[in-house]
Amino acid sequence: MQSESRVVALIATGGTIAGTAARADDLVGYDAGALSAEQLIAALPALAGQALETWTLARLDSCDMDHATWALLRRELQARLARPDVAGVVVTHGTDTLEETSWFLQRTLDAAKPVVLTAAMRPASAPSPDGPQNLLDAVRLAREPGARGVLVAFGGQVFAGADLRKLHGWRVDAFSAGDAGPVAVFEDGGLRRFRDWPALALHAAPVGDVAPAAWPRVEIVTSHAGASGRIVDALVADGVHGLVIAGTGNGTLHHTLRDAAARAQAAGVAVVRASRCLAGGVVGRAEGSLPQHGTATPAQARIELMLDLMARRR
Repeated sequence: MQSESRVVALIATGGTIAGTAARADDLVGYDAGALSAEQLIAALPALAGQALETWTLARLDSCDMDHATWALLRRELQARLARPDVAGVVVTHGTDTLEETSWFLQRTLDAAKPVVLTAAMRPASAPSPDGPQNLLDAVRLAREPGARGVLVAFGGQVFAGADLRKLHGWRVDAFSAGDAGPVAVFEDGGLRRFRDWPALALHAAPVGDVAPAAWPRVEIVTSHAGASGRIVDALVADGVHGLVIAGTGNGTLHHTLRDAAARAQAAGVAVVRASRCLAGGVVGRAEGSLPQHGTATPAQARIELMLDLMARRR
């Protein structure tokens, strides 16, 4: 059983949750990542006296998240999860790429303890910021007996990291888990769970063995009315290793992109398709169509293809 005496490690990477603005009513013109992990904790009296340790890994606006930060974050998470005195780890993050980081960690970490990502849509300087409650919930979840895997605590709900979808650009209820729904909700100081905790990573890709600068280059191209295959040809000529084509509907592609994808495959580039729709993903595979990654969003499919290519190089 996890107890209040065991440590919860907090790793801060920046984002709106740590953002501040010159005016309290400015909810979009703030500096993301202005506050350190220690400052975030100090602003929450409810966490006083708890066994917490903090580290500010980065102060990024998460739209600028990069592979080097992912690799460092994964390494630091592995080190803390291996410690018997650590109950779980909380990661504060920006919302723009939260679903990508949570997917990456879910696919590369064997997290038998909870790794809880949390974030905010309003900066810490706002009159009613949402970050403090999200952070309190995340620490509570990191101590939950039996909890495991990559989880996201946001807006009073718990999502599996692999299910996360960002639906809105500025509302505080910005996230969903699509068809899967939340794993649990916070209510009256407790947690009501609807389904099992996420499974551990299906395969821990060898990202720790490869310098981030050498990770395969995978880009996303979107299918749309009047699409041209020229962008695919240009990326292939520029040395891309893999392509994800975000198709319409159930992953359908404009015929010019289908032709360009075939040329890319003939040149040795791995090509998969996803759906640009936020829910549903791609179901089934018509004869002769490109491979797909099911319910994964284009951004998640990009990570999956990158990991697949990395594994093939071993």
